[in-house]
Amino acid sequence: MSAANNLSIDVATAKTLDGLFRERVRLSPDMAAYRYYDRQEKKWLDLSWRDMSALAARWQSALASVGVEEGDRVALILKNSPDWVAVDIATLSLGMADVPLYTDDRPDNIAYILQDSGAKVLVLQDTAQWKSLAPLKSELTGIKRFVILDWNGEDELPYADDRVVAACKWLPKEAGPLQDRDGDPHKLASIVYTSGTTGRSKGVMLSHHNMLSIAAGAYQCLKIYDNHLFLSFLPLSHTFERSCGYYAPMMNGSTVAYARSVQTLADDIQHLKPTVLIAVPRIFERIYDRLNDQLSKSSPIKRSLFNLAVNVGWKRFQIQQGRAWFGPSQLLWPVLNKLVAGKIHERLGGRMQLAVSGGAALPFPIAKLFLGLGVTLIQGYGMTECAPVVCANTTDCNDPQSVGMTLPGVQVRLGENDELEVSSPGRMMGYWNNETATRDVLTNDGWLRTGDKARITKEGFVHITGRIKDILVLSNGEKIPPGDMEQAIMLNPYIEQALVIGEARPYLSALVVINPEKWHELAQAHGIDPQAQNPLDNDALKKSLQKKVSDCLKDFPGYAKIRRVTPVLEPWTVENGLLTPTLKIKRALVINQYQNAIESMYS
Repeated sequence: MSAANNLSIDVATAKTLDGLFRERVRLSPDMAAYRYYDRQEKKWLDLSWRDMSALAARWQSALASVGVEEGDRVALILKNSPDWVAVDIATLSLGMADVPLYTDDRPDNIAYILQDSGAKVLVLQDTAQWKSLAPLKSELTGIKRFVILDWNGEDELPYADDRVVAACKWLPKEAGPLQDRDGDPHKLASIVYTSGTTGRSKGVMLSHHNMLSIAAGAYQCLKIYDNHLFLSFLPLSHTFERSCGYYAPMMNGSTVAYARSVQTLADDIQHLKPTVLIAVPRIFERIYDRLNDQLSKSSPIKRSLFNLAVNVGWKRFQIQQGRAWFGPSQLLWPVLNKLVAGKIHERLGGRMQLAVSGGAALPFPIAKLFLGLGVTLIQGYGMTECAPVVCANTTDCNDPQSVGMTLPGVQVRLGENDELEVSSPGRMMGYWNNETATRDVLTNDGWLRTGDKARITKEGFVHITGRIKDILVLSNGEKIPPGDMEQAIMLNPYIEQALVIGEARPYLSALVVINPEKWHELAQAHGIDPQAQNPLDNDALKKSLQKKVSDCLKDFPGYAKIRRVTPVLEPWTVENGLLTPTLKIKRALVINQYQNAIESMYS
């Protein structure tokens, strides 16, 4: 593999994100840019950079016809696809900013974001999205056009509106060349909404330079080559995917393939055989769980062989990193690689050169397993407010118990209570329409407070040791403020106290203390003897409480879904050490006391 230095693009040359795209088209017009599955032709197709430029020009021409102006906002709720890229580039090329939204978000939260951002155009995936959003259309008076991608314009449209158009009829069949411009790299490029402690999303304002500089840093750390094939399945509305799986590959002309869905991911990996996979920990957790489930059903000999391969491979990894010495066990690796590790590589397509985990903490046992099996897995750390990467491990400097070292141009330090603070070219411009929140998250000298406790080794590795802000980060990277949810749950008369669980977990669960005055009523309703040895071990009771919790959270955004509930009878008090004198729950102590119950909710 050789780096195509003559095809790489630096930040100074690109200047803006749309400038990066135009330069890529100029340097490699006929190279494959994107690969996608055409559901009508039922096969995978490639689009060259020249093809992408023509598609972006069509979107640009259509957007310009609406009467939008420089600085206006265009929102999009699309699956990952070449059209997502085309809308993004067309928007930026007109000097506008885009507002990416998640396809599975709640309609009321989408409506709030559209109103708050002042978006003028909304591009939707299909008529089902329109159907869910349309009842709120009277609130969306600022939208000039609702553009539906997967609609022929002929089939009946529910909740008809003069502002709704089908993309196939709205886009011109052809357009001139993509409009060029000499854009200011420090102007607003995107408003990315992220969950805040108030329960309402906050709009993170990112400039062209914010995202371009971090993409360039990621490009250097990941050592991206033009013959790499990225597999993209994390939503492009996720800044991690956008910077590392979209703009970074563009800097050196790599091809990006779009997975059909998370459900078909395993098949897509087998067919496409990607060389780079960017994912959140949950993906690696699923593979890890599946392997362990299969091992539990295997013979003792197979289990022993697998564990030996992991341990020998882990020692091999440590030797490669300069943290261990060669030993006799390494002579077994060629055989173990053929019998065990090689089969795991085949499941990943057989060509995987790099797997990147980000968006949330990657549990060390999972990292050890993949690295032990010879999969080059690295993890990093960041937040949307930093566009998003702050630090990352690299292939030749990889400590999986850390989140790596800072990207080029990024600095970190420890503030009060060992809070990690960041100075970065990717640091946001601020929160949209929220100067108070912006001031609160910045230090007097302009460094960003992350809300994470950390320690930094003398070598420069950053270790995240806890959270200062009361925010949970699920294993898929979603950041969730539990405080408002807990308060809402406790409004139910049957629930005295509540603690939402989810840090580094695949979904939210909750511990709920039953109101002692209501316990006998609940027990009678579910045929439970209150004096029984384990009266709370009752599935019907748990389902009933989960329904009550869900009802309490019905007005919250889509992320607020509690999937498991464990009832508790003993209240958390100052006397038993689980409440502070100001009646705040000591989260860590409660979690520790109910660790077994919590684990059972994720078993």
